[in-house]
Amino acid sequence: MKNALLIGHELCGLLPVDQRPEYTEGYEGFFHLIAFNGSVEEADIAYIIRDHDRAKFEAKKVMMGQAVDFINAKYGCGTAVLNLRDQYYNMREQVEPHYFVVEKAVKAMEMAGVPVKIQPIRGGTDGANLSFKGLPCPNIFAGGLNFHGKMEFVPLESMEAAAKVILNIVKLFAE
Repeated sequence: MKNALLIGHELCGLLPVDQRPEYTEGYEGFFHLIAFNGSVEEADIAYIIRDHDRAKFEAKKVMMGQAVDFINAKYGCGTAVLNLRDQYYNMREQVEPHYFVVEKAVKAMEMAGVPVKIQPIRGGTDGANLSFKGLPCPNIFAGGLNFHGKMEFVPLESMEAAAKVILNIVKLFAE
């Protein structure tokens, strides 16, 4: 009898360890295991695949497919099934041609006394989705800490500063 949990573990082991979120930073892409549920009979594994570079992103999807193909070749066709869907792409390719929106955000932050630090982030679902729907939307600071964990929070002072920045953006575009 095949043990789905062990096969799932083997599949995870086929992906590069050095491309997990805890071993990457900045513009480095990753395979992020977000769920592993099941029993001896059946297991479900969920990953988020991210990369700032579209070609590397596509290569990671191919690598995931190759891991599934390997499992199926080893244990039989249909042992593993890949359901792959793109959640979002890096907004950079949509924002850069409209860089004036970044410049406005920087000016709005300066007006609010918020230190400007432009750096890549490893998320941005809302901004990416809006950008790919035709509204270039760079991420600006959210003021939160410990993102995507049980201890995530946003200080009141950060929310107040964010509100000032948003009002400044509206003001700058209205001029």
